[in-house]
Amino acid sequence: LESFIEDRFAFLTEWYDPTAALLRRYQLFYYPKDSSVEMFDVKNQRIFLRRTKYDDIHQEDLFVGNRVNVFSRQLNLIEYGDQYTANKLGSKKERTLALIKPDVVTKIGDVLELIYSSNLIVTKAKMTKLTWSQAADFYVEHQSKPFFNNLVQFVSSGPVVAMEVMGDEAVSLWRGLLGPADSAVARREAPQSARAQFGTDGIKNVGHGSDSLAAAARELEFFFPSTIGHGPSNTAIYSDCTCCIIKPHAMSEGLTGKILNSISAAGFEISALEMFSVDRANAEEFYEVYKGVVSEYTSMVTELCSGPCMVLEIHGTDTPQTFRDFCGPADPEIARHLRPTTLRALYGKDRVKNAVHCTDLPEDGVLEVGGISVTHSCTLYALTSAPTLFPLCRA
Repeated sequence: LESFIEDRFAFLTEWYDPTAALLRRYQLFYYPKDSSVEMFDVKNQRIFLRRTKYDDIHQEDLFVGNRVNVFSRQLNLIEYGDQYTANKLGSKKERTLALIKPDVVTKIGDVLELIYSSNLIVTKAKMTKLTWSQAADFYVEHQSKPFFNNLVQFVSSGPVVAMEVMGDEAVSLWRGLLGPADSAVARREAPQSARAQFGTDGIKNVGHGSDSLAAAARELEFFFPSTIGHGPSNTAIYSDCTCCIIKPHAMSEGLTGKILNSISAAGFEISALEMFSVDRANAEEFYEVYKGVVSEYTSMVTELCSGPCMVLEIHGTDTPQTFRDFCGPADPEIARHLRPTTLRALYGKDRVKNAVHCTDLPEDGVLEVGGISVTHSCTLYALTSAPTLFPLCRA
């Protein structure tokens, strides 16, 4: 009998209607057999969207706390809609903190490749710089250990990247990917682990992983606090810089690590990094300069709000021009013919899904990262209502 019952996953979702200034609730049904979706209006008790094939949602996108875009509506998944969905998709889903230490921040792309290859997903990410006091607070459980001062000094010596990693048994899986705490031991016992590949010793050992679900909840709150304005600050420099956005399609295709590796290999310094989700109204504002200028404007807006993106500050002399050249022509097909080693040639699909956005004009580099003109720019704080981020202006 079970073979005749079609899989269907159900979620309770919320969507903010900007026209009516109302928060609307829908039941979202997803049918993995043919990647179709259906929506039911909870308040009015009627079908809102009949079952329709929709290839832009995948089963791995479906978990409580995530956002999915359905025909330009950004839906927040707030609850599992039935016990079957909760058991099937949520029973083993865990969130853990993956903290990348200063010695390996330049290899963040390699670390992300390890994470993605293990069927884990990154749901939050931020580059930050801890003070000595903040690092001591984070590692307070090790206060009595002989290595405490060295550990705190090292972790506060440079930028770190904090990530919320999610997946089945994520706590143990991420710790397994890291390997034994001593990098020398890791090279003997777990040669494929991150510490074996990139670690130096027991302190400079790539990263940190929460040791339990309770520790994960506490440590994630430390770096990604629920209270706006709290937590470690970002690392944006706001000078001699340009802006790069890794677009949602590239994120969902698992290209983030490869793109970051390409940027680092080309000699560019990533001085700040953070993940965001952008709603449609703010995506329209962000791309307003292209309205009526490029025919892909509407599709560009849809792409930017279709899922999480990663915003980077690229720092260095003449970076706006040199990094724009490194991104390549907006059309990946043209890029592959004329400049085959550029980011868009390597990772882009078309003029909309072309892997990355970058600052167009050299004089806008600091503006895009810093956001100074209220009259003609927006910030990613406004775009996302997210705390502890570096502002980003219009393209």
